[in-house]
Amino acid sequence: MEQTLRNPYKSEKLADSFLLPDPPPTAASLIVTIYGDAIEPRGGVLWMGNLIDLCARFSISETRVRTAVSRLVGGGQLVGEREGRRSFYRLTPEARREYLAAAHVLFGGEPPAAEFTFALNVPPEAQKRMENEGFAEAGAGIWLGADRPRPDLPGVVFKAHPQTGDADLLELCMRLWPLDMFADRYRDFLDRYEPVKQALVAGLTLGPESALSARLAMVHAYRGIVLRDPRLPSTALPDNWPGRDAKILFSHLYRALSPAADSHIGAIFSNASGALPVRTPATDKRLADLGEAGG
Repeated sequence: MEQTLRNPYKSEKLADSFLLPDPPPTAASLIVTIYGDAIEPRGGVLWMGNLIDLCARFSISETRVRTAVSRLVGGGQLVGEREGRRSFYRLTPEARREYLAAAHVLFGGEPPAAEFTFALNVPPEAQKRMENEGFAEAGAGIWLGADRPRPDLPGVVFKAHPQTGDADLLELCMRLWPLDMFADRYRDFLDRYEPVKQALVAGLTLGPESALSARLAMVHAYRGIVLRDPRLPSTALPDNWPGRDAKILFSHLYRALSPAADSHIGAIFSNASGALPVRTPATDKRLADLGEAGG
């Protein structure tokens, strides 16, 4: 069955409309999404030919894929292996740790923050790390972020529970973080993918290859927002924060697309030992966590 949607898909077939996220991904960023979504929970190794074919679905050429893989190898995220004439690329141990931390955020394992963390006397050379951890500088050497498990932070660290009213807290957080920007990006995600949910509920069926491409496009879009979001306590966010609805929509669509998408992975993708499994305990846990998150 073929079905078309009006905006935001501009009357393209639904199966094709998933394939080019807006803006289109770079080769390196898409490869990170592919490994994080499909490969890490299946051992972290993929044949280069699979990677080239999958990226072609997103209009990324073989040359761009090979260049991006070389850069990821140089950056310490991938390691190459050869079996005869075939090349395989494995996530490094450090990269796997990073991908597992991201999976906690994407797939529901990370509990919501209820309090804040202050870090004082943070040296200037640690600024980039604090920003990557979702902190904002509230004063010279003073950083504020949501309280959640993290590796040891620089400086002197305190846990804090706000004592003032929610309005004052919201005003402070709106000043320290670009919450309006994140809200707009979550709304864009909802506008783009809510019609997809409605089409699937109405009976549209995607084939395995299109389902995997669709899931990757959605993961890529959502990952680009949520991993940069400071993920503040709910008391510090505006009413009707669209991040909550975005998480529910992401959870629903990921679970709906996964049976067909995972069957394609098991049928087509391989590592040096043979075909990748359709399911693993890690993929099952992701789906279970997403179900608890509202999917």
